[in-house]
Amino acid sequence: MTTDAVPSQGVRSAPDRLLSVLAAFDHDHPALCLTDISRRAGLSLTTTHRLVGALTEWGALERDESGVYHVGLRLWEVAALAPRGLALRQTALPYLEDLYEATHENVQLAVRDGSEVVYIEWLSGHSAVGVHIRVGARWPLHVTGVGLALLAHSDPELQQEYCASPLASYTPYTLTDGGQLRRALAEVRRSGVAVSDRQVTEDALSVAAPVRGPDGALVAAVSVVVPEAGAQVPVLIPAVRLAARGISRALGWQPEDSRAGRGSRRAGGHPSHR
Repeated sequence: MTTDAVPSQGVRSAPDRLLSVLAAFDHDHPALCLTDISRRAGLSLTTTHRLVGALTEWGALERDESGVYHVGLRLWEVAALAPRGLALRQTALPYLEDLYEATHENVQLAVRDGSEVVYIEWLSGHSAVGVHIRVGARWPLHVTGVGLALLAHSDPELQQEYCASPLASYTPYTLTDGGQLRRALAEVRRSGVAVSDRQVTEDALSVAAPVRGPDGALVAAVSVVVPEAGAQVPVLIPAVRLAARGISRALGWQPEDSRAGRGSRRAGGHPSHR
């Protein structure tokens, strides 16, 4: 069945039909006419017209003078409430800007959504690399630095399932063997950083580090993306680690050593009082 065909709507619930209208929009299709929405959502034109009207009235969609529909600002307002969305971006942005100033390279912040990484912020650097990321873009976890950092610190069950699944390939350097990926994830956990070398395009390399929340749980990953030729990985690693640590602290994370230090001071008093 092609994407132009309209399936039977008898088994589709009202919420499913409504969400299918919103799902018709993506980075490649940010503006759609009613007919295109109907086709991409797999709905009749009559049903689409009714649902689009309701979404437009609420503010989820906006209609321009030419009759083309766009995602509305009301959805942006709702998305701002997501703890892994705009709120996280606002907290992280000063540290991302510091990382950019230190490297003048592409800086990104991402979260995990299932088996994919979703980019929630991207600062474009001076260097031109083949991979161009936009906010909201998705990639499989195993092909990017942020994805490797997120996967390496995820639940062991998820890692095992992911490594056993088919692994998409984009370049001759992409990790496509489950055993090799497991070893790479172990190295990420050992070193505290992930290096993705030419896995998406053959001219790009990324260095990433995990970002943690108040309880120490993994919430995101930050990375810098540079041209593979001449990449100074040992120089990039401390800068990326510093940014990840700064974001984590701003989110309320406290390293084990700092918690232990405060405990000893409470037990024995301030050092200056001893």
